[in-house]
Amino acid sequence: KFFDFEGAGGKLEKVCTNVIANITEALLKERDKQAKWNGIPLLLQKLYEHSHPNSDFSQCQSILKEISPLLSMEAMAFVTEDRKAAQESTFPNTYTFDLFGGVDLLVEILMRPTLITQKKKQKISDDLIKDCLSILYNTCICTEGVTRRLAERNDFVLFLFTLMTNKKTFLQTATLIEDILGVKKEMIQLDDIPNLASLVSSFDQQQLANFCRILAVTISELDTGSDDKHTLLAKNAQQKKNLGPSRAEINQATLLNIPGFIERLCKLATRKVSETTGTSSFLQELEEWYTWLDNALVLDALMRVANEEAEQSSTESSDESGLANTSTRTQLPQSMKIMHEIMYKLEVLYVLCVLLMGRQRNQVHKMIAEFKLIPGLNNLFDKLIWRKHSASALVLHGHNQNCDCSPDITLKIQFLRLLQSFSDHHENKYLLLNSQELNELSAISHKANIPEVDAVVNTDRSLVCDGKRGLLTRLLQVMKKEPAESSFRFWQARAVESFLRGTTSYADQMFLLKRGLLEHILYCIVDSECKSRDVLQSYFDLLGELMKFNIDAFKRFNKYINTDEKFQIFLNQINSSLVDSNMLVRCITLSLDRFENQSDAKVAEVLSECRLLSYMSQMSMRMSFLFRLINIIHVQTLTQENVSCLNTSLVILMLARRKEKLPFYLRTLQQMEYTEKYPGFILNNFHSLLRFWQQHYLNKDKDSTCLENSSCISFTYWKETVSILLSPDRTSPCAIVSYIDEAYMDIDRDFSEE
Repeated sequence: KFFDFEGAGGKLEKVCTNVIANITEALLKERDKQAKWNGIPLLLQKLYEHSHPNSDFSQCQSILKEISPLLSMEAMAFVTEDRKAAQESTFPNTYTFDLFGGVDLLVEILMRPTLITQKKKQKISDDLIKDCLSILYNTCICTEGVTRRLAERNDFVLFLFTLMTNKKTFLQTATLIEDILGVKKEMIQLDDIPNLASLVSSFDQQQLANFCRILAVTISELDTGSDDKHTLLAKNAQQKKNLGPSRAEINQATLLNIPGFIERLCKLATRKVSETTGTSSFLQELEEWYTWLDNALVLDALMRVANEEAEQSSTESSDESGLANTSTRTQLPQSMKIMHEIMYKLEVLYVLCVLLMGRQRNQVHKMIAEFKLIPGLNNLFDKLIWRKHSASALVLHGHNQNCDCSPDITLKIQFLRLLQSFSDHHENKYLLLNSQELNELSAISHKANIPEVDAVVNTDRSLVCDGKRGLLTRLLQVMKKEPAESSFRFWQARAVESFLRGTTSYADQMFLLKRGLLEHILYCIVDSECKSRDVLQSYFDLLGELMKFNIDAFKRFNKYINTDEKFQIFLNQINSSLVDSNMLVRCITLSLDRFENQSDAKVAEVLSECRLLSYMSQMSMRMSFLFRLINIIHVQTLTQENVSCLNTSLVILMLARRKEKLPFYLRTLQQMEYTEKYPGFILNNFHSLLRFWQQHYLNKDKDSTCLENSSCISFTYWKETVSILLSPDRTSPCAIVSYIDEAYMDIDRDFSEE
């Protein structure tokens, strides 16, 4: 039964490498014809015989040269078919190779020099290592379970990193490591890699960019992949379990301690295409590039050019054909170089973005400012990052130029994510401007007779953008030209909004208002009647930051929304999803409160004329928003995205408390409950939400600072208001329990997540 290679279930079972040596050649030949193994078990038997500890491996390579084409043919088919689910029947050669212990044998061959204690170590040739790695990779992508088995061998994973010191085997090694780390259950610790700092310093710029692909897996927090695990309850419970830094955070710190690492990444991110390697060395690298890129980009590109040349030669005269082919050949390397550079920058920008959001954020900020990342990206903006698509722009296999998966699109999104992380609540955001634009900010402050923002005054002018426009202004220009259906709109709005986040700056707002940003946003919300929820949310958030406390912005709003019809469309968009629009509702509420307490004639005029402020000044409208905001969230469903609804409802009640109207608001909520024929359902829910609020925010410095900065209400006042609302004293006119009849009381429910 064993020699039929079948188990009790009648299925083929994996054969150990040392067992295959004991099977007779005659039996293997006989079964080979019936099973259509293409001679792979026989070749593996020979490979085993020539790879024993005292072997010089001289015969191994010729055997692998026979095996390799059988597997690479299947791997190529797998890649070009967009990696459809591999089945044993679809890729029989790689399956047979693994079945007869080929994978384990190659791992053994590769690692043998490190396991032998003899003084004279065995030397394996670079070509043999390359062949072993390529075959392993091809088997991994075609045969299910192989990658996961290799990932479970920590010794082998760490050993692979040592092979990256050799330029000749770097590409194959990097390819295999990336696939293995992608399925590894536990994230590796970079500290465990032997001589990591010297390894990284040995890389040239191309290798470092490719290494960033591997690093991305080691510094990003593992996604649980389950929506309910993204609730704040679940996150808080997880944080209690993991008191120390995560492996991803430890790996981030390890990278930052490598001398010159961030500087080299900044140089890679900002170098021009003309500064990359020459065409000849670039084209040499293309031979194996397709395996590294995880797509058929190079293969497709070369096939397309070959087809174009074939078409040209068949339709044009011989002289014209010769000229056309020469032109194509000279243009191809440049267009390929651009795509190559885009792929590199993608990986580098991703790593920088993750580091900017990590625990060492301030350290990273200081370094990337010093190494002039932002001015460098500004210089690349038109020619590379936001370049116009040419008719022959290269795209991924099975996709088009507008597909979110194409390198051009992905680079733009990664660039916008980097800008968002860079600007968010950090004074270095002013590096996105040039010196002339910084002077404009100062002039706006002087004209308004308000102090200049300290961060503007303290910005090092030698580190800001150069040229006619800074990066923020360039972004605004492309943002206004973006087609209505563009996937970039969300990311563009997020990047600009992050520039405005934090303590509200009148000068920052006016800088953007002067460039027509408010009118552009309103056009998108009202005139184009944007339907995308993500884009709408990003526009509402941006509009809120742009208009907050700014009377000029409300005046501009009223000038644009100049008919009842337009205003109704705007309200419909707000009311269609309060989760998306609540930050704007908060901005209008806060702004109205401030304007009502000012005695300025200009403010009074806008207050009386502005449709939006008049609408929010109605008590019935504020109560309607408050009722719905509390009703659409529950402790068990709170996430980072919708917790803002809770804070917006709190803002409405804090402003009511300032005016000593808190009891009136609570009584009105009680009446609205009775109108809905469901007494207690809003106030019980709100009580639970506020209890959670205390647990969540009283332990988080960053969150409390954000709440304080965005609302201009001290965090002490936030805490006091919540405490007053949660008072157990049923005689208190400001306590929620005073407005819930005992028959409907349900405030002691335990909402902690086990």
